[in-house]
This record gives sequence, structure tokens and C-alpha cells, in this order.
Amino acid sequence: MSRFVLVVSMLVSAAATLATAQAQVTLDVSKITCDQFTGYKITDPRNIAIWLSGYHSDKRGSTVIETKELEANAKKLQDYCIRNPQIPVMQAVETLLSPAR
Repeated sequence: MSRFVLVVSMLVSAAATLATAQAQVTLDVSKITCDQFTGYKITDPRNIAIWLSGYHSDKRGSTVIETKELEANAKKLQDYCIRNPQIPVMQAVETLLSPAR
């Protein structure tokens, strides 16, 4: 009987771990710093760059994404963030991608 209890408790523990591992995590992108972005501390920087590209395109009212432009802008953002690690990544995007006034 004790072997059965051990197996059941292991299964319950494994199921609880699996459920926790599949939990969604939400991020406030406005709080991500350049250091976190370039240091892979949140997720792969390409994932964040893609999201930021879509966000910035929407702010401009554009639904078009140029893939070469996306790659070039991601590289610019990475380079800028390496030089400015404490700046919020969204501020870096605004600095790099907003049209000159």
C-alpha cells in the first residue's frame, strides 16, 4: 500500500509541476530595460523586437511590415541598447524609429 501512495503522490506532484510550468506570464513591455532586452533576461530579444515592431507600426497606422526593415531595426535597437542599458526599450524604439521633427 505504501508503494501505491508513493506512486500516487509522485503523479500528483508531477501534474502540479506541469500545470505550473504551463502557466502564462504577462509582461509590461514599458518596463523592460535595454539591459534586460539585450541580456535575454525576459525572452529572446527577437520576440520582443517583433512585438515592438508591430506596436510601433500600429502607432503609425501601418499594417505593412518589411522583413528587411524589421531585421535592420532589430539590429539598430540591439546596438542602441548595448550602449544604453538603463533606458526602457520602448523609449529606445521611440528614439530610433520616430520620424525626425
